Amino acid sequence: MTTYTEITTLPQWENVLQQSKDKPFLLLKHSTTCPVSAAAYREFTSIETELDLYLVKVIESRPVSNEIEGNLSVQHKSPQLFLVSNEEPVWHTSHWNITQSNITDAIQHHQA
Repeated sequence: MTTYTEITTLPQWENVLQQSKDKPFLLLKHSTTCPVSAAAYREFTSIETELDLYLVKVIESRPVSNEIEGNLSVQHKSPQLFLVSNEEPVWHTSHWNITQSNITDAIQHHQA
């Protein structure tokens, strides 16, 4: 299982977003009550990558989830996965499209 960091506060999110200027990261917006999100979580935690991985629980950390929507200018969905670089989403997808294959393809396509 891949290790990720859970983001629970706005300062934590702001720090992670700022760091994307130096290193891209993957972010999963996850609902702990949704079976589709549970499947996406399994895919997300099964990938192998050198990128940092972050997770936001959208119900438990609603202010952070809302701030992500505003910062990245992408309408909220859950589950939702972002590849963020230079404070912008260079790729995002949601629901059943969150698969190991799609994530790996996105990483390979957007690596510098």
